[in-house]
Amino acid sequence: MTIEARGVVKTFGAFKALDGVDLKVANGELLALLGPSGSGKTTLLRIIAGLEWPDAGEILFDGENALDRGARERHVGFVFQHYALFRHMSVFENVAFGLRVQPRRIRKSEAQIRARVKELLDLVQLDWLADRYPSQLSGGQRQRIALARALAIEPRILLLDEPFGALDAKVRKELRQWLRTLHHSINVTSIFVTHDQEEALEVAHRVVVMDKGRIEQVGSPGDVYDSPATAFVHGFIGESIMLPVEVTGGAVHLNGRPLDIVAEGVAPGASTLFVRRHDMLVGPADSGTLHGAVTHVRSFGPVQRAEIALTEGSTIEIDAPRDRDLRIGDRVGLKPRHYRIFAGG
Repeated sequence: MTIEARGVVKTFGAFKALDGVDLKVANGELLALLGPSGSGKTTLLRIIAGLEWPDAGEILFDGENALDRGARERHVGFVFQHYALFRHMSVFENVAFGLRVQPRRIRKSEAQIRARVKELLDLVQLDWLADRYPSQLSGGQRQRIALARALAIEPRILLLDEPFGALDAKVRKELRQWLRTLHHSINVTSIFVTHDQEEALEVAHRVVVMDKGRIEQVGSPGDVYDSPATAFVHGFIGESIMLPVEVTGGAVHLNGRPLDIVAEGVAPGASTLFVRRHDMLVGPADSGTLHGAVTHVRSFGPVQRAEIALTEGSTIEIDAPRDRDLRIGDRVGLKPRHYRIFAGG
């Protein structure tokens, strides 16, 4: 199933949740909608599901207008952040629920329902919990049961709204890997909403970065991380150093001092220099493009994170290999290995 949004607009009072969104999702793709709270990602997901209606624009499923159909007619499976499992039903009956309430003309026989539920519980690796109730499950187990229930009706599209948002970090990481493997098995066109950049980059085939109701960039995880299209994408994805600079005659100045870097076609005026923390190379005090003193150091894993007060007047944090052995008070020179400059302060 392919999905296409064309010029989708949605407002809530004076707030424009979606501002002319265009998006194509390929058949069998696992797509992430990534952005901060209020960026419009959940509103777009709910419009695709038929739980909200746009003020303008189109939603197409395989080229046909989906807005002519209600939510039940769209054959969409929806998984919410807080599971929404029925507390009074066993795991088995929760998964069977969607099959039991289907119209009589398409409803499966009891034997077929039981076989389908067993198949799904095997798929999510929780067949041994069939007789338990939601209150007897861990958060990760509940979310897997919620996903099995969404898959029971054999949806053409699977939509997940912050599916792991209520779980702790370790369980989230385990379920991310599990979801990627599961999607490869079921091959259903899937869209999931998240504000967790690591989640989006690790799981999705493509990532849609949203802000203020608009799409900032669409691309593979590598594209949006390594080649951010806008200042917002660079600042939102990954951990970046951001310094206010001035571009004049092709030269870049920080607090009036020229830097040994190239503006690369950026228009004259106030701009922002972006450098990933791990892309700021550390050298002797008399080397580099920037200069400063180490004011704080903490180590974790293979990395040292150092806070450096720049001579040029800002304080930044960099990530350096632990064998660099930085100490508080060290004078250092810094040179960006990779950087981007975006117009605007």
